[in-house]
Amino acid sequence: MPQLLNHTVGPMGHGLMGFTWRPEPMATDKAIETLKASVDAGCTLWNAGEFYGTPQYNSMHLLKAYFAKYPEDADRLTLMIKGGSDLQRLVPDGTPEGIRRSLDNILGGLEGVANLHIIFVIARRDRGAPFDVTLRTIQEEYIDTGKIEGVAISECNEDTVHEAVKHVKVAAAELELSMFSPDILRNGVAAACNKYNIPIVAYSPIGRGVRHQSFPMPVMKCEKLI
Repeated sequence: MPQLLNHTVGPMGHGLMGFTWRPEPMATDKAIETLKASVDAGCTLWNAGEFYGTPQYNSMHLLKAYFAKYPEDADRLTLMIKGGSDLQRLVPDGTPEGIRRSLDNILGGLEGVANLHIIFVIARRDRGAPFDVTLRTIQEEYIDTGKIEGVAISECNEDTVHEAVKHVKVAAAELELSMFSPDILRNGVAAACNKYNIPIVAYSPIGRGVRHQSFPMPVMKCEKLI
């Protein structure tokens, strides 16, 4: 079975974006029912985001509601939670201040939930901030102090993988991979992850349902692979 930071996870994970980041979010009780079926079926890696929704209702609100009903599931799950973005402009913010704001917001939203296994995912690399400073802030202030268990990277290119491992243990790389999007197998990203034994968490494995969603969604304003 796959492992992330010594936690065994199922062969398939569950993305939480569609529950809250849409014009009409799914009712919380229905979302909780779906998530409970997911974890009971062995999907013990959940992928969430600070910006998956509005400040009033996003992944943290859904997770807090879920664990209020099923607190015993916290220790069964590994949570990858994306952040490190300016929530007003939806652009990367890798400054120490931006990272602290993001992680404090995520942890504050889950305050009171015990036994959580959280991997913070840098949603996009901020080319305007020194990457080593971004990573050191996460490592020294949040991983070393036990607030979270690890850090992952997302939508990264080959160079970013090689640079990240110089400063932190990279828990995972979140990247699109399917028969419709095999780019990482050709552009050196998968090879770089393999070199450092970094697990790839492949999103949209069935090509986003082959067609794109029928509802509009915000996008991060940056290049796809950074």
